[in-house]
Amino acid sequence: MGPALPDRRTRWRSAAALSSAALVAAGGAAFVMTAASADEAGCDVDYHVTAEWPGGFNADVVVTNLGGPLDGWDLEWSFGAGQQVHNAWNADIEQSGSHVTARGVAHNRVLQAGSTVDFGFTAAFDEAAGNAAPSDFMLGGIECTGRTEPVPTDPPTDVPTEEPTEPGHGGGSQSEWDPPAHLEQPLNEVWAHVEDTYDLGFTNFGWDQVMATGGKINYCVRWDSHEPVSVSLREDIEAKLVEQYQLWFDHMIGWNDWPFQEIEVEVVGWAAYDRDLLQWNDDSVDVYIGDIREDAPQCAEECGRFFNRGGSYPNCPGGHARHYDQSLWLTQGMGGGAGGDWGQRMGSEYFVNSLGSAQVTVYLHEVGHTFGLDDFYDWTPSGQCCFIMKAGSSSTITEFDEWMLRDWWRHLKPRYGL
Repeated sequence: MGPALPDRRTRWRSAAALSSAALVAAGGAAFVMTAASADEAGCDVDYHVTAEWPGGFNADVVVTNLGGPLDGWDLEWSFGAGQQVHNAWNADIEQSGSHVTARGVAHNRVLQAGSTVDFGFTAAFDEAAGNAAPSDFMLGGIECTGRTEPVPTDPPTDVPTEEPTEPGHGGGSQSEWDPPAHLEQPLNEVWAHVEDTYDLGFTNFGWDQVMATGGKINYCVRWDSHEPVSVSLREDIEAKLVEQYQLWFDHMIGWNDWPFQEIEVEVVGWAAYDRDLLQWNDDSVDVYIGDIREDAPQCAEECGRFFNRGGSYPNCPGGHARHYDQSLWLTQGMGGGAGGDWGQRMGSEYFVNSLGSAQVTVYLHEVGHTFGLDDFYDWTPSGQCCFIMKAGSSSTITEFDEWMLRDWWRHLKPRYGL
């Protein structure tokens, strides 16, 4: 679902398409990694399942080249439980029996010494056989032993050396608009699209909410599921919200008068079909039962910013402290997601199964919409292939996503007197 704007357009996509992976571009200072010598072949592979559902899963694979540069790479492994790859992103994948080969594509086929490449795929598995991770990865015929450093030479050839930042490569403390030179044109294209498409007079973007609360976002969870929620699961969900929200705003610290070091996130309420589903008796959160809206449990409208744009909640049972700025709407069996000024929606199974993941991709994508960032279904900015707001191309926030977020702030901050 696109940005939070009056037309409330809804867009849907598959869970698989939103759980892919891509190489994350680095920001800030520029580094040069000198080439390793020819006898320093080696590699490291980080394989993890990012989402799993009955009979299927998404996986993310990060490959680090610890040897010399590769002009074209291939990574091989074998599945031990009959898993079958269906489709992939940022790599071409072939499978014969249990043996799988992933090869670089046009934009990532060159793998320099010390650099990484990241790709993802969707696969099927037999639940009875399990979904054990492979361990026998080979890059270009060389076994990936899990080393994080190549064999040292004298003098060392694998030490990164910092070079001065080139003009046009802005840092985190800058006060003027100065993105990396290669991002200037695509960022201009994105903002021109925003101005042509959306009403920038809208006053309930995530920016407006954060500024109105002094850097705090209260959540109410719409538990659109018939599965029970324990106290520990409730606490884990809140902890994951705190962590994931900050992943976006780590990129704003110290930049262009951004006033907060962190966004404080707190879950103040839960809505459910039945009180017995919520397995706690304490009063740490408000509980809403039986108010069904959009065929799902609804948190009290009297407490929601979406319904009370003025920021006053005189009829909220818990008072102002228990108002909620956004909803986390977790729907049983849902694929994909939606997001806007009201909050974010996705599958309850997906979110719960992602509690151990470093990035909850669908959630991060939908939070981007809460802060105005658009979808890119029918066009791609010049020179960009893979970023989290382009569904199905990256599992993580990239440099381009960071600068799109900053661009929104620099355009909206005058409304806050900054």
